[in-house]
Amino acid sequence: MPPPPAVTSLPYQCSVLLRRLAASRSLAPSSFLRALRCLHARLLASGLLHAPSHPHLRLRLIHLYTLSHDLPAAALLFRSNPCPVAATSLVAAHAAAGRLPAAVSFFDAVPPARRDTVLHNAVISAYARASRAAPAVAVFRSLLASGSIRPDDYSFTALLSAAAHLPNLSVLHCAQLHCSVLKSGAGGVLSVCNALIALYMKCDVPGATRDARRVLDEMPATDELTWTTMVVGYVRRGDICAARSVFEEVDGKFDVVWNAMISGYVQSGLVKEAFELFRRMVLGRMPLDEFTFTSVLSACANAGFFVLGKSVHGQIIRLQPDFAPEAALPVNNALVTLYSKGGKIAVAKRIFDSMKSKDVVSWNTILSGYVESSCLDKAVEVFKEMPYKNELSWMVMVSGYVHGGHAEDALKLFNWMRAEDVKPCDYTYAGAVAACGELGALKHGKQLHGHLVQLGFEGSNSAGNALITMYAKCGAVKEAQLVFLVMPNVDSVSWNAMISALGQHGHGREALDLFDQMVAEGIYPDRISYLTVLTACNHAGLVDEGFHYFESMKRDFGIIPGEDHYARLIDLLGRAGRIGEARDLIKTIPFEPTPSIWEAILSGCRTNGDMELGAYAADQLFKMTPQHDGTYILLSNTYSAAGRWVDAARVRKLMRDRGVKKEPGCSWIEVGNKVHVFLVGDTKHPEAHEVYHFLEMVSAKMRKLGYLPDTKVVLHDMEPHQKEHILFAHSERLAVGFGLLKLPPGATVTVLKNLKICADCHAAIMFMSKAVGREIVVRDVRRFHHFKDGECSCGNYW
Repeated sequence: MPPPPAVTSLPYQCSVLLRRLAASRSLAPSSFLRALRCLHARLLASGLLHAPSHPHLRLRLIHLYTLSHDLPAAALLFRSNPCPVAATSLVAAHAAAGRLPAAVSFFDAVPPARRDTVLHNAVISAYARASRAAPAVAVFRSLLASGSIRPDDYSFTALLSAAAHLPNLSVLHCAQLHCSVLKSGAGGVLSVCNALIALYMKCDVPGATRDARRVLDEMPATDELTWTTMVVGYVRRGDICAARSVFEEVDGKFDVVWNAMISGYVQSGLVKEAFELFRRMVLGRMPLDEFTFTSVLSACANAGFFVLGKSVHGQIIRLQPDFAPEAALPVNNALVTLYSKGGKIAVAKRIFDSMKSKDVVSWNTILSGYVESSCLDKAVEVFKEMPYKNELSWMVMVSGYVHGGHAEDALKLFNWMRAEDVKPCDYTYAGAVAACGELGALKHGKQLHGHLVQLGFEGSNSAGNALITMYAKCGAVKEAQLVFLVMPNVDSVSWNAMISALGQHGHGREALDLFDQMVAEGIYPDRISYLTVLTACNHAGLVDEGFHYFESMKRDFGIIPGEDHYARLIDLLGRAGRIGEARDLIKTIPFEPTPSIWEAILSGCRTNGDMELGAYAADQLFKMTPQHDGTYILLSNTYSAAGRWVDAARVRKLMRDRGVKKEPGCSWIEVGNKVHVFLVGDTKHPEAHEVYHFLEMVSAKMRKLGYLPDTKVVLHDMEPHQKEHILFAHSERLAVGFGLLKLPPGATVTVLKNLKICADCHAAIMFMSKAVGREIVVRDVRRFHHFKDGECSCGNYW
């Protein structure tokens, strides 16, 4: 018997095919869209698409086009016959795609008389998704004013979600909306109550949390979202105790609530408490997901609890959770961070290489790991391999170059970044500014300062602190002070940078006064603060003041002096001729003396001629750092200064036998937006001949003023005239001569040197400043020297 005609009719067949297609979402997107278009064509050809008797076909077709993300095709079908059901689908689809104006246009296209509650709810939700509170409230009011339809539970849920984005949200706003909910009879609806709690928790006004708690207490039933919203709300306000109190009330194994509480502890820096909750989850056999593991691993990495982090990794390996690729990604990123920060960069790289999927966070994590591990070559390789880079990638690499001693490469990379139209952030600018400070590129640094102001970054602490240091390292201490004074917010780093700048430039008393002002203003000093103060005392020869601040560290602020603090104090004593006190101080150190301490002792012995203690200090250094050239040079110079040429030669031979090479002295100066570098006895510079000729003329004037070469600083056994020739060709003297030749008359000549300036060059440049009537600034490895009118800011103490 043949089937009834209605069963085999074309409209029925098309309806069945559309339903089957809607159920086959496992198809590839391209295959799904191709099948949908075939059905669309068949409906058009049959004339059924616009038949009044089969409106459901067009509605289903519109819905399927929204599922396929072919929104233009869905919109075209809608425009031919606007109706509230189709408009609802299109509003939701366009809102999900971030196309709010288009979503609203479909709502507006439906005549007001035909709009229903569901359509109003869809557009209110669209505004809520886009954080647009005011238009969402306006649509809700139009719903109330229609008279023919009424809001339902979903209307209030959407409205409350949107209202959370009201600017200056007050308790009064929340109370008015709460009253509307109660009047409508939706006060006991779970989704509405959850939205009310979220609204009150978003209100940063005292008392809002009490109202949220009242809603919770009056709810007939709660779910996972209720408790999670309460916990997250308290955490956001910084009330971790209240969050824990609510958490303990939860009746049921809601793993999302546990994750929220663990995340709250992590955000508050309470790593042990977070780990304790994690252990309770494991012992209670609660579900552990990617959010659990990511939070705990991140906490362990940030707090330095590497062993605990490894135990969490072991838990992951034992449980072997079947993470989806998108869920495994943040866990693996957290593991890479953990092992990178734990000093196990090779393990971190193995995990990175084994990851099935990687995002820009993955690449940045391993890049940062190599930079923090001082593996700059590996970091460069990763940076070149990165398939996609973001602002953070460039920032990490620029900072890596700076901290790795490759300031020139940092500036090149920064310029490349800008050429690629990547907008540098204030932290990246801070890295570039720091590079200028290392190179002494003052003009370039000033240009970057101008860019920072133009971009509105002048209020950034990272940029401001970098500018203070840059100006100080380029010899412009007044400009550094100006930056410090105009910074809208200064932190301990800012104070430390300014104190350090004053100390480096010989303004020891001013540095100590600034430190005292910092403490008076309620900024607690840290170990770096005291290090800068001790350095300032060292540069100014303020021994008693140095002892005072050294003792106040632990007494006043509970800061335990470290090896660097002891080294600064010992160096201060040695340079002041109090080597006996330095020897006694070593006996009181609560740990074994480190290389920096023995180096300070050796340097003091060089100044005071204590050969016995100096030889002992050198022996300790040879055991600890046998490849450090400074030890051999200091000991050799100590013997040479005492006329013990045989012993000096023996030390230099030992240095050669061990393959230790002395860092060559070099000086550089910025002239005409270019940095010019000079070595000892340099003849390769294109204008070297002109520089030597100029220095000979200036030397004649200097001798008339009383300058005599100090050949004792040439610690080699040779004829006096040979020693004079060596002194004449020192790199700092060549760089100063070049600056005097090339810079405009009256301009300050600023030279940077990688080693300590020798006593003869110091004296020569003092006479030179008087002979030419110019201010000359030299930054050596220890400090700044401002030469003017035959005097130096260091007072011949360096």
